[in-house]
Amino acid sequence: MSNVLNDTALDQLFRTARTQNAFQDKPVEDAQLRALYDLLKWAPTAANGSPARFVFVKSPEAKAKLAPALSEGNHDKTLAAPVTVIIGFDEDFHEKLPFLFPHTDAKAWFDGPREGRTEGAFRNGSLQGGYLILAARALGLDAGPMSGFDNAKVDEAFFKGTAIKSNFLVNLGYGDPSGLFPRLPRLSFDEAARIE
Repeated sequence: MSNVLNDTALDQLFRTARTQNAFQDKPVEDAQLRALYDLLKWAPTAANGSPARFVFVKSPEAKAKLAPALSEGNHDKTLAAPVTVIIGFDEDFHEKLPFLFPHTDAKAWFDGPREGRTEGAFRNGSLQGGYLILAARALGLDAGPMSGFDNAKVDEAFFKGTAIKSNFLVNLGYGDPSGLFPRLPRLSFDEAARIE
């Protein structure tokens, strides 16, 4: 892991990558979504718990289920995107720990009321969601992450009867530059960080 990525790769992942608001009328294939998951699954999570759960909303029927939960500002662009990913987190992620973390009884660390697992599931699921965005960019897709939806409606439509709750959405596809806003500033190192 000692090789620094070249500038082209760094641009694609970070410097020239943009939050997309519009997408070309070009499909994202199921094989691409599987390849994307095969990259993002390597995200680091506490005790390898991997609490994120992903729903790739692609079909007209699934889009119709999602539509009532979208805010006005996100409605049209989300329905027009080739794929919208619901990034959720499983509050019962610990049930998979005998497989994911087999060298000790990590499941016992998280037994008890479900509410006691929410913070960790949310934090680590968010980390996996960030990896999803980077994996999409690495595979030549563009991403438009967002909140701006009714979590309760999404949970009712897609996760009813489970321990999974929605966190955020990511539209995926091939970005249409006409939908981009001007690039906004970022904080400098000294404004956001320090070395001690």
